[in-house]
Amino acid sequence: MQPAPRPSSLSLDPPREPSRPEWRSTPPGGVARPPRAPLSVLYVLLAGLPWLICAMLPPLNHDVAGVLNFAQRMIAGERLYTDLIDVNPPLIFVLNLVPAAIGAYTPIGPVAALLMLVFALMSASLLLSWRLLTQLELPPLPRQVAMAAIAMTEICAGYDFAQREHLMLMAGMPYLVMAALRGEGRRAGGRLMLLVTVLAAVGFGIKPHFMAVPALVELWVLCCLGPRRWLADPVPWIMGGIWVLYLISLPLLFPAYFAHVVPLVWDYYVSLGGLNWWQVLFLDSLMPAWVMLVLLAPLAFWRGPPLARVVALAALGSFLSAWVQKKGWSYHVLPINLYGGLLAALLAAHWAGRVLAPSRAESAAPRMAVAAAVVLSFFHLLGSEAPYRQITWSWSRVGILTRELQDSALGERLLVLSPDVFPVYPALNYAEAQSTLRTMTLWLLQGVYQECPRNNARFREPWEMSRTEFFVYRTVAEDFARAPPAAVLVSDNAGIRWCGGRPFDLIAYFSRHPLFAETFSHYRQTGAFEGYRLYRREE
Repeated sequence: MQPAPRPSSLSLDPPREPSRPEWRSTPPGGVARPPRAPLSVLYVLLAGLPWLICAMLPPLNHDVAGVLNFAQRMIAGERLYTDLIDVNPPLIFVLNLVPAAIGAYTPIGPVAALLMLVFALMSASLLLSWRLLTQLELPPLPRQVAMAAIAMTEICAGYDFAQREHLMLMAGMPYLVMAALRGEGRRAGGRLMLLVTVLAAVGFGIKPHFMAVPALVELWVLCCLGPRRWLADPVPWIMGGIWVLYLISLPLLFPAYFAHVVPLVWDYYVSLGGLNWWQVLFLDSLMPAWVMLVLLAPLAFWRGPPLARVVALAALGSFLSAWVQKKGWSYHVLPINLYGGLLAALLAAHWAGRVLAPSRAESAAPRMAVAAAVVLSFFHLLGSEAPYRQITWSWSRVGILTRELQDSALGERLLVLSPDVFPVYPALNYAEAQSTLRTMTLWLLQGVYQECPRNNARFREPWEMSRTEFFVYRTVAEDFARAPPAAVLVSDNAGIRWCGGRPFDLIAYFSRHPLFAETFSHYRQTGAFEGYRLYRREE
């Protein structure tokens, strides 16, 4: 009896029985033939088409819209972290300068330009991932399922389309496929390797929390290759070099970020939400994600293929990223769910390939790819905010606010006094209006009023204010008086606890400053809608 042939890829699987069918790998150094483009490709595209349509329809994600609005203000001459204060590191704003510039200097609007660029990134990511998949020497069934599942993973972001986590996932997907290749002791071509590595470095550099993903993946590659071969691999050195250069550039290009913004984030933003490290684990958004990960990750490392193990580590890194942020917001959890669905598809295809005869598996590959795409489409629909936000747009809160601003303040400058990113953004974007507030919202004011004043007064007096509160109090009034905007949009709900038995009124708070009071006296209320009041300046 002939012994079973040795698999060409590294595997921790025990030797199979001689009677069990074996996959025939591509000869060493060869490249597996890419699959033909049968009718199944069309069916996979149809499974993803509703998600692509949702991405193109309003509303744009509120955080994405807020970052884009800040980038537009940067194009107009405002300085990041001096005139514009936000918790995000600068890379995401620098990236958004591209669609903002397209919107400023071409007939294409900034929102349309942003969506175009994200679709371009998605296309590049998928092409690079598929090209690397052909080098993994996968049998037809796992290869075709992986191609379809990767496509659906990048498409099915729903309302969080173009969020920072979504950009990270798309930019890092080719890197994950290349890591599986590296774990088998092989390398991609020089130009392909460089392109994939640079793209991943930029994607993981958007937020420091994202570094957990490449850290875990590189640890796995190190365990596969050993220290000597891993140190000779250029991928971690190129990525690390890009991150070091980025870190060095921050105090040179954005000195106020470490000097002023990081202390504000640490003192006031991190504590917003009031959840500790274990409470966030049991939020209805995060708990299903980590339970899914607990169930699937051990299977990946038991007898799963290298790509499944890499995806499991990426999901684990995404979970750590969401956990340390202690918010449990939908976009924090997004990559865990997307990677989890991809991991399930990869494992299902792997096990199907083990139980089916090679000829049957090859003939079933297109149908399995379509089935994986359809199942993933429905899986990501569960709990998604899309397509419901798109369907209800015209009568939703953000839709009504957008129409009111388009009617009353189209293309105008507005002072927005609100604790909410949503629905102010994307309503401002669709109304082509610009906020004059230095922050996206009044989150700094919320941070300093997490506790009432000692005497239970409604507001602190100026001499009682902390440096941060007085900064907000002073700059809002001075900026308002220096260049009065066409309108003022005020939220009825300040998002701040009642102190002294009365609600926190934003107009009353800032009107204690003489400059604000005198300037605001020239404004008259012209509308009230969806919890907001609109004031127009009288000429």
